[in-house]
Amino acid sequence: MANHKLAGRVALITGGARGIGRAVALRFAAEGAAVAVNYRNRADAAEEVVELIRKSGGKAMAVAADVADRRAVEAMTAEVSAELGPAGILVNNAGVLHVSRLLDYDEAKFEEMWRVNVKGVVHCSAAVAPGMIAGKYGRIVNLSSNAALGTSVGGTTLYAATKGAVLTLTKRFALELGEHGITVNAVLPGFTATDMVLSGKTPEEIRAIHETISAKSMLRRTGLPEDIANVVAFLASEESSFMTGQALLADGGRIDYLAHSA
Repeated sequence: MANHKLAGRVALITGGARGIGRAVALRFAAEGAAVAVNYRNRADAAEEVVELIRKSGGKAMAVAADVADRRAVEAMTAEVSAELGPAGILVNNAGVLHVSRLLDYDEAKFEEMWRVNVKGVVHCSAAVAPGMIAGKYGRIVNLSSNAALGTSVGGTTLYAATKGAVLTLTKRFALELGEHGITVNAVLPGFTATDMVLSGKTPEEIRAIHETISAKSMLRRTGLPEDIANVVAFLASEESSFMTGQALLADGGRIDYLAHSA
């Protein structure tokens, strides 16, 4: 793996057991990184990812932590450092989506989205940054959403607000950490077929969603976790070394935005 883009790097991926996080973990391992797969509840899914990586000759570990809990995140970071070494790459992928509208939102669900989607990014970034500063190298990639830019999909306003906050954190963390050789960028996925967005749906409902979203895409299809993993891998590699504070949209060319401005 010596010639691979992430050879010798240690990567921590939050929410790495399923969906986009799983795809990122497998892609990073294929590029030579030692991968820490974070999970909150699904130990079985995380261990499955780790086993796949190890069977392919890679190095990986599963590590439990709720990213909304600062102390749990600090303990997780220490555990990763002890087993694999300090994380030089962090992918803030863990996220929660609850569908709601302004006139009927559930405050507890809104609070959970804020704690996981926003505070989780703060907790994890703060926990790994000292090690990155010491090593004079770091890549932080935050998963935001095209919802942060304002799309026409209903019921995602409060979720979009948390993902908009991730964009602000990305730019501000890039400013704070740039002098230490650390880049901070964001990826904004469009609709991507993952458990988070398809859980509980019938096959007919899933088919209808794909058809509706595909019709709004210039590429006439919905996203796969691997599509997003490709962009994340680029931002985690040396190929993006002169990019920081940036937001890369990966949504198949959606044409249904309420606003195109960032």
